[in-house]
Amino acid sequence: MTKTTRKSTLNTRKLALVAILTAVMVVLGMVNIPMPAGLSITFNMIPVAIAAMSMGLWGGTAMGAVFGLISFLQCFGICGSSLMGATLVAQAPVWMSFVQRFLSRVLMGFLVALIDRSVKNRMSTGLRGAVTGFSSAFLNTLLFMSLLVLLFGRTEYMQEKMAGRAFLAYLVASVGINGLVEMVVAAIMTSAIGVALKKARMI
Repeated sequence: MTKTTRKSTLNTRKLALVAILTAVMVVLGMVNIPMPAGLSITFNMIPVAIAAMSMGLWGGTAMGAVFGLISFLQCFGICGSSLMGATLVAQAPVWMSFVQRFLSRVLMGFLVALIDRSVKNRMSTGLRGAVTGFSSAFLNTLLFMSLLVLLFGRTEYMQEKMAGRAFLAYLVASVGINGLVEMVVAAIMTSAIGVALKKARMI
């Protein structure tokens, strides 16, 4: 097999991986584990982390965009539903939800890819996957929640949820359990999938 042929085969595999990860995201978007604070546990950051490991900056950013688009569409009952998203769209301009749900995930994917690049040659594939997966969940929570309070903090919905608490207190109270679950699961799953992709020579 020539170098050109090997490169073409690798590119085909990566395009197939993008299609698979996108399909997985759509399915995951339909699966919501609601929490008392109005938020849901999501694992859509895992495909973003996998894309960052296998395709670098463009992959992480592109899959972050897919994640963000799905999240934004859920405000309108498309690709799943989000009670919080639908409520906030009704109480504030739509562009705010677009920034919070779409642009935050694009930025998350880009930053996760940068983190993965920084540890790529310093760690084993398994540990690298754990760091990248954990970072995807951590950044997703941090960016999503920060923009939620910044953009929607004065809405009736958020005033009721925050109940006079400061941002940090609200963050800990509302995402403490599901944020921890997301970070642990993302670290474990990304590590395992990363090792498998390494054996398949896709990383």
